[in-house]
Amino acid sequence: MPTTRRTFLSAAAAAPAAGGAYRETLALKGGQKAVTYSPARASALSNWPRYGAAEKKALHELIDSGRFYQEIPLFEKEWQDYTGAEFVKAHMNGTSAITSMYFALDLPPGSEVMVPSYTFFSPCLALRFFGLVPVFIDIDPKTATFDLEDAKRKLTPRTKAIEVMHSWGLPCEMDSISAWAREKGLILLEDAAHAHGASMHGRKMGTFGDMAIYSYQLSKVMPSVEGGMGMYKTREHYERAAAFGHYEDPVKFAADSPVRAYEGTGFGQKYRMHPLAAAIARVQLRSLDERNAVARKNVKALNARLLQLEGVAEPRLLPGQERAYYSGNMLLVDFAKVGVARDNILNALKAEGVAVSFWDYPEQHKLKIYSEAKWWHHPPTIPASMPGNAWVNANHLFVRCQYGEAPELIEQYAKAFEKVWAHRRDLV
Repeated sequence: MPTTRRTFLSAAAAAPAAGGAYRETLALKGGQKAVTYSPARASALSNWPRYGAAEKKALHELIDSGRFYQEIPLFEKEWQDYTGAEFVKAHMNGTSAITSMYFALDLPPGSEVMVPSYTFFSPCLALRFFGLVPVFIDIDPKTATFDLEDAKRKLTPRTKAIEVMHSWGLPCEMDSISAWAREKGLILLEDAAHAHGASMHGRKMGTFGDMAIYSYQLSKVMPSVEGGMGMYKTREHYERAAAFGHYEDPVKFAADSPVRAYEGTGFGQKYRMHPLAAAIARVQLRSLDERNAVARKNVKALNARLLQLEGVAEPRLLPGQERAYYSGNMLLVDFAKVGVARDNILNALKAEGVAVSFWDYPEQHKLKIYSEAKWWHHPPTIPASMPGNAWVNANHLFVRCQYGEAPELIEQYAKAFEKVWAHRRDLV
């Protein structure tokens, strides 16, 4: 319903939490900022990546010891223990982990793999190296994760696998996705590059699928600057994926392994994780749950206020799901309902002192390389539209997360949003 003068005044009168913000002039129009918290202190709470004395100590000790390559299996074991995965393999980044995972599928050329278009390029583009075909799937606008109903519409006899991404640390709705994959005989793959520490029904993300990957790149939840991990349910998948990028591994496998014969060469790639990255990742893993808990607590406190505002929602979280936060606190904002363009809202919030931004994920199906048949054994079909992708890209904001005690800053952020929403008609 359009906002009238009466509904606007009623909303203002019904919101004492704003602490008088409705009567104040927007900072964009010359008024006082709602956020008076020290910028230096705010930056210290939200800066990313977060490295400290423990990471520096681990690097210095590793350099002094000279036991560089021992660090990688130590990290693999710790990650396996943390997640409960049957088999794991460290890689130099998430892209090499994905490429190895697709090699391990061992599917005939022309086989289709369902992938989200709302993702980084590697889950889609790496398929071409093995003659596999991406089938682009939309996202649910209420979660920004894999839209199972769209996948059901696009299923063909050629579809052999389905790959889902836990966008921005929110678990996909794996109960329904897993059940459908089993029903249709599809291999289930997980891109958990954003989801370190996230879980569903007590199970870490990456343990629902037949195979999964993580990334430890600089911006991720557990940043080792670069690095990746593959997770596998079966020895067959593990050995094929490991030997694709690790020539030193086949000799470690049992004598009856079909991969053992490729000792000395593997399958032609070299994807070893850097030992210094493994050392950083080991330290980051020890504090992962604590960092996630602090971020979740602060987001919950802020969103309790922001979700009362017209048109503001957060990605749907089901009972039993526990998410991580990657990059920031994603808010889904229906700007048509708010009645103001995103840029105008964004500029007003920034003027109030809120660390807020947006980032529209490149939609893979729109990029040039997917439309050129010369790159593909079987060219992919380019969908005419992806309404979920388009809506989420156009209707979101990211607010920086805080990784320390921040009640005063959260209160000021909440007041800034309430102030901007109260005066939003001035921004039209």
